[in-house]
Amino acid sequence: MVSTVLPRQGQMKLGSGISGAADTMSAAFQACEQCLASLSGIDANPDLAIVFFSPHHLTSVGQLSMAIQRRLGARHMIGVSCEGVMGGVQSLERAPGLSILAASLPGVEIKTFTTERFPASDGSAESLFALRDIIGSAEDSRFTLLLGDPFSMPLIRLLPDLNNARIGGNGVVFGGLASASLTAGGNALLLDDQIYKYGGVGVSLRGNLRVDTIVSQGCKAFGQPMVITKSRNNLIIELGGKPAIEAIQAALNEQGDGRHQVLTNGMYVGIAVNEQRERFGRDDFLIRRVMGVRPAEGAVAVAELVKTGQTIRMHTRDADIARSDLAMLLDAQKLHERPAGALVVSSSGRGRKLFKDGS
Repeated sequence: MVSTVLPRQGQMKLGSGISGAADTMSAAFQACEQCLASLSGIDANPDLAIVFFSPHHLTSVGQLSMAIQRRLGARHMIGVSCEGVMGGVQSLERAPGLSILAASLPGVEIKTFTTERFPASDGSAESLFALRDIIGSAEDSRFTLLLGDPFSMPLIRLLPDLNNARIGGNGVVFGGLASASLTAGGNALLLDDQIYKYGGVGVSLRGNLRVDTIVSQGCKAFGQPMVITKSRNNLIIELGGKPAIEAIQAALNEQGDGRHQVLTNGMYVGIAVNEQRERFGRDDFLIRRVMGVRPAEGAVAVAELVKTGQTIRMHTRDADIARSDLAMLLDAQKLHERPAGALVVSSSGRGRKLFKDGS
């Protein structure tokens, strides 16, 4: 996913810094210095810093947070531990890495929040109004960035609530999940001067800016479209009247020698945006990861709430399609003015795992 921030009035400016230093304090100093150099000409401290750091800095995350705050002096900071980081033309994977995007945003109101304060998800008007207040939703909302711990943030309930909380549908919700640790409580989230091990942290922007967001699915379909005939929450229990596991296994077996490649790149479920279409193209599906299986029920769990009657098709990651998707989407962005900066959030399944040449 790529989010570009376009300037309007005032001296809006974004700067970035990246370091591969193994020593946390050295990495913080190097990345902050690069940010400050690229923000030269701005009198005040940055308004917002977005921080991504590799597992190598988890044991000293408190020092990292404090060092960035002291050197960069941003009014607000949000950050997440992740498997790899990107900055400028560099991509650091399976190695120490720290990447910072710092922004001076005149005329922009910034609201940070943590999901710990979210009300119960009961569908009531009271909980909706409370959520709007917490995330700072307004008529002039432009963008909400949400970073979360995959083991404790209930995305299945959370994302629909956040979408419903957008006033007039304004302000896209964008973000990703921590990926530095595969165990609960192993990741770290930064929010201003606080560090969290669970839940999610976020920041909302409103006012004098424009944010464009593009998503490159990078997936190739396999098998035939299938209709969900039984479901519950995020579980697909039956497809076409058959246990979901059996139906998906049949689609996988149809791939013959390509079956191994599908399993290597991972399986995803594409949920049709419009079931009424006679034919489905690449852009007609919302791609969601297969989270696991329930053998006793013959069910498959996906990272999305599903409903009986929806049409799905199985997908797998594909490097060629990922490249062409992103190139096409970025070409379209050339029709607009040059952005002040860009924020990229990439799936941990991409990078060198998908692009073997590192591109």
